[in-house]
Amino acid sequence: MAEDNVNNHGLGEHDDEDTIHDITPVSGMYENWFLDYASYVILERAVPAIQDGFKPVQRRIMHALKEMDDGRFNKVANVIGSTMQYHPHGDASIGDAIVNIGQKDLLIDTQGNWGDIRTGDSAAAPRYIEARLSKFALDVVYNPQTTEWQLSYDGRKKEPVTLPVKFPLLLAQGVEGIAVGLSTKVLPHNFCELIKASIDILKGKKVKIYPDFPTGGQADFSEYNQGLRGGRIKVRAKIEEYDKKTLIIKDIPYGTTTTNLIESIIKANDKGKIKIKQVVDNTAKDVEILVSLAPGQSPDITIDALYAFTDCEVSISPNACVIIGDKPHFMGVDEILKINTDQTVDLLTQELEIKKHELMEKILFSSLEKIFIENRIYRDIEECETWEAVIATIDKGLDPYKPQFYRDITEDDIVRLTEIRIKRISKFDAFKADELLRKLEHDLKETEHHLAHIVDYAISYYSNLLEKYGKGRERKTEIKSFDSIDTTIVAANNQKLYVNREDGFVGYGIKKDEFITECSDLDDIIVIRRDGKCVVSRISEKLFMGKDILHVGVWKKGDDRMTYNLVYVDGKSGRSMIKRFNVTAVTRDKEYDLTKGNKGSKVLYLSANPNGEAEVINVKLTSGAKARKKVFDFDFAEIDIKGRGAGGNILTRYPVRKIELKSEGVSTLSGLDIWYDEVIGRLNKDQRGKHIGKFNGDDNILVVYKDGTYELTSYELTNRYEPEKVMLIERFDPGKVISAVHYDGQSKNYYVKRFRIETTSIGKKFGFISEAGGSKLLVVSTFDKPLVEIEYTRGKGNEKQTEQLSLDDLIEVKGWKAIGNRLSSENVKKVKYLGGEDLEDKNADIDDDEQENGDEDIEVVEGENEPKAEEKVEKRKDKGKGDSGYGIGDTIELDF
Repeated sequence: MAEDNVNNHGLGEHDDEDTIHDITPVSGMYENWFLDYASYVILERAVPAIQDGFKPVQRRIMHALKEMDDGRFNKVANVIGSTMQYHPHGDASIGDAIVNIGQKDLLIDTQGNWGDIRTGDSAAAPRYIEARLSKFALDVVYNPQTTEWQLSYDGRKKEPVTLPVKFPLLLAQGVEGIAVGLSTKVLPHNFCELIKASIDILKGKKVKIYPDFPTGGQADFSEYNQGLRGGRIKVRAKIEEYDKKTLIIKDIPYGTTTTNLIESIIKANDKGKIKIKQVVDNTAKDVEILVSLAPGQSPDITIDALYAFTDCEVSISPNACVIIGDKPHFMGVDEILKINTDQTVDLLTQELEIKKHELMEKILFSSLEKIFIENRIYRDIEECETWEAVIATIDKGLDPYKPQFYRDITEDDIVRLTEIRIKRISKFDAFKADELLRKLEHDLKETEHHLAHIVDYAISYYSNLLEKYGKGRERKTEIKSFDSIDTTIVAANNQKLYVNREDGFVGYGIKKDEFITECSDLDDIIVIRRDGKCVVSRISEKLFMGKDILHVGVWKKGDDRMTYNLVYVDGKSGRSMIKRFNVTAVTRDKEYDLTKGNKGSKVLYLSANPNGEAEVINVKLTSGAKARKKVFDFDFAEIDIKGRGAGGNILTRYPVRKIELKSEGVSTLSGLDIWYDEVIGRLNKDQRGKHIGKFNGDDNILVVYKDGTYELTSYELTNRYEPEKVMLIERFDPGKVISAVHYDGQSKNYYVKRFRIETTSIGKKFGFISEAGGSKLLVVSTFDKPLVEIEYTRGKGNEKQTEQLSLDDLIEVKGWKAIGNRLSSENVKKVKYLGGEDLEDKNADIDDDEQENGDEDIEVVEGENEPKAEEKVEKRKDKGKGDSGYGIGDTIELDF
C-alpha cells in the first residue's frame, strides 16, 4: 500500500527523470518570494518617492480627490471608495492615511472632527468628516500635461506614476514608514524656510535646514546630521514657572501626546524621581498642563527632572530614505531639497514649453483665420463640388502666406477653417483680431524670456508661493542648545541611606541601623573604612562594603570641592601620616588604598568637608613616647590638597594615643569660578560663556531682565535662566550702584536712575521701572561711569544730533523705586549704550610680583625625606618676610 501511495502521489515509475530537476526546493521558494515581498513593501507601501513625497496610497488619495474636486467638501467615506478604484487598499488604512494628510494642514481643507495630534484624540468616523483639496494643493501638486500616467491594478483606470509637485513637499510634511529590512523617517520642516532655502539653492548658496514640528516645543539640532542615519535630535516641552509652586507646560515634544506626557510624569512621581502634588490638563486651543510641586521642591531642579525622567524630553533619530528610480536611497535633507528644487525648475520648464507651443498654435490659427476671412478665401469654395476640391482651394488660397508660419499648414488646419461659422465671419473685426494677435505675441515673447531665464523665473515662482501661502506658517519649534542633565543631581531624594558600621552594610533597606542622609536611588555611595580602603558603589537596598566603616556618604563624580582630611598610621614605619585629598573619579566597586598600602596600616582620624574646610586637630602621643611635646595642635590648612593616592606628610614619628577635633575650620579653596552660558541659559564651571565671578558661602547672583525687573539668585548650577530675557547677569555686590535708562510709557519720556539693591529676598523679582503700558528698559550697567550716546532732534527742521552722556553725572544715587530724572530735555529718538569704566581703587593695588613672593608654596616630597608637619608650621611662620622681617598684610607700627 505504501508503495502504491508513492506511485500515485509522488514520482511514478513512468515519470521523466527531468521532472525531478524542475522541482524548486522550499528554501529557494522562500528566497525568491521573500525578495518579491520585500520589494513590494518598499516600493508600493512604506517608502515615499522623492519626486512628490507621497507613498502610493497617499498619491492615490490625492488623485482621487482631484478627480472628485468641484470646489465643495466630500465625505471622507466617499474619498475612500474613490481611492479603492485605483488599488484595493483596505478602507481603514486609506481612512488613516487621509486623516494623516489632513492633520498636516497643507494639502487638504478639513471639516468636522479630524482629531488632535497634541492630545492623541482620534478623528471621527469617515462618514462624519469631510475633505477637499486646498488652494495650495491645486496650485503646486497637479498638472495633467506634465504627469506620467499608468494603468491601475485592474486596467480600468489611469493613475499617476508620480504627481508633478513643484515644491519640496516631502520635507514640508515629513514621512515615516517601516518596510522589510529598512525604514524611513523624514522629519517635517518649516514651509517658509524650505522656500527660502530653495531660492538660495537657485542663487548658488549653501543652505542648512532644520525640522519644525507642528507641536512646537524646543529642539537641539546639533547632532541632526542632515537627517541621515546616525543623527539624533533632542526635543523638549516648553516648561515655565507659573509661580513658585506651579510649573506650566505650554508645548509638547513631537511624537508625544498630552495624555502620554501626563502619564510619564505620574509614573516618574510614583517611582520617586520627582515630587509633585498633582497634574492638571487644561489643554484646549493651546496646550496647557499645570504641574503643582510638592512642598520644598525647587522649580528649577524639578524642570530638569521632568526633562530627565519624563516624556518632556524625547530623542528622535531621523533616517531619510526615499525611492529614486525604483530603488531606495539614503540621503541628507539638503540633497533631497536640491533634487526637489531642480525638479521644480524642470517642471516649470516643461510647463513653459507647453505654454509656448500652445501660444504658437493660437497665433498660427488666429493668423490663418484672419487671412481666410480678410482675403475672402471662403468665397472661392462656393463652386467646389467635392470635399477634396474645398480643401485644395483653401490650400491654394493660403499659398502666398505659408512662408510666414513656423510650420507647414496641414489638412487639419484647413478643416478647422471650414468649421468657422458664417455668423463669426460676418461679424469679424480686423482691429480686434490684430489686438488678439499682438497679445498672443506678447505672451509668447514673455514665455520665451522666462525660458531663457528659467532660474529667475523659478525664484519668482517660489517668492509668489511664499507671499501667497507663507502667512501663518512661521517656525513653531524653537532652536536651542541643550546641556546634558545629570540625573543623579536632579533626581528627587526618594530614599534614606542607612549604615551598619560594625558589620559593614550600607543601603536604604536596613532601616533599623544608623541613618546617614536622604538620597536618590540613582546615587553612588562612598565608604572609607578603618583599614584605609575607599570604595564607591551604586546604592541598593542592602550592600556589603567592608567592616569597620568610618565614613559613608553620597559621592558626586567630578566634585573637586569635597575634601577629605585624613590621619593614618603606616603599618611598616609606625609613623603617623597626614593628608588632604579629593575623590573625583573612580571605578565602581574597586577598592582604593588611601594609605601606603603596608600591612597593619589604619586610619586614626577622618573628616569629610564639602567645601574644602580645614579644621585644627589636637594630637596626643602615648605616655611612653620620647618626644619633648606629647600634646600639640595641627592645622590641616598647612598642607596642600593632593590626589587620593598620595602618601601624605609625616605628622609625627612617635606613637599616637588619640586625635581630637579642636576647632572647626574654614574653606581653604579659592572662590568657585562660575560662568554663564548665554546660549542655553545655565551656569557652569567648565568655562563656557561669560565669567561672572568667584563665589563663596552666601554670595548671590544679580540678574536684570529686559522687562525692567531684577532678581537675586543663588549660584547653584541647577539654576535656569531664559537667555532671551536676561539683560545683565553678574555676581551681586551690595555696594555697587546700578545705572539704568528706561522709557516711561505713560509720560512718553526717557529717564535715567541710579540705585543700589535694597532687597534681600532670593528668587523673587522686583520691578524698578514704570509698569505703564509701553514702558521698557533700554540700558542697565553696574559700571561706576556708564556712557550712553543719545540721538535727538532739535528745531523746526527736526535736524538729528548726537551727544555722549555719563550717567553718573546726570543723577545722584536714589532709592530703587524712584522713577529718576529725565535723560534729556531734547526730543530723544535713540539711546545707545557705549560701555563704561570703573574708578580705580588704589588701596586695592598690589604688585603681582610681591603677591607671588608672599604666597610661595612649600614643595612636599613624599617618602622618607618628607619634613615633619610640626617643622612645616614653623617654616610657614617665616614665609613671605623680606629683609625687614615683615610680610605682606602685616601691620607695621612706627615710633615718632
